[in-house]
Amino acid sequence: MKAYTKYLTFNTKKKRELIRITETVKEAVKESKVKEGLCLVSAMHLTSAVIIQDDEEGLHEDIWEWLERLAPFKPNYKHHRTGEDNGDAHLKNLLVHLQVVLPITKGELDLGPWQEIFYAEFDGQRPKRVVIKIIGE
Repeated sequence: MKAYTKYLTFNTKKKRELIRITETVKEAVKESKVKEGLCLVSAMHLTSAVIIQDDEEGLHEDIWEWLERLAPFKPNYKHHRTGEDNGDAHLKNLLVHLQVVLPITKGELDLGPWQEIFYAEFDGQRPKRVVIKIIGE
């Protein structure tokens, strides 16, 4: 079995951003030379996430509105007693999850017709990493 690891680093201009990374992950699969296996894409910070979704601006706006409704920014999270101000970012991460696992078939990501991979940043403007781990034959 082969294993391949690649790290991505993001330093977003805004506190919250959605960045399409599908092509970068596809490139990593090719670099790995794995023909049949799995590809894990995982945010390495608890205030960001990796999601699979349609690349449609209206849907992206809906996602941000939904997340803000469920985990709004507010000053009185108990987490803020530590000196942080990102309690909402941690909760948003819980809602959409930290990582995704994707199938590799015949040397390519086996995605559905509208599926794209996104890095979702909830507390940016500083360096954050994502790990891509590929295993298979």
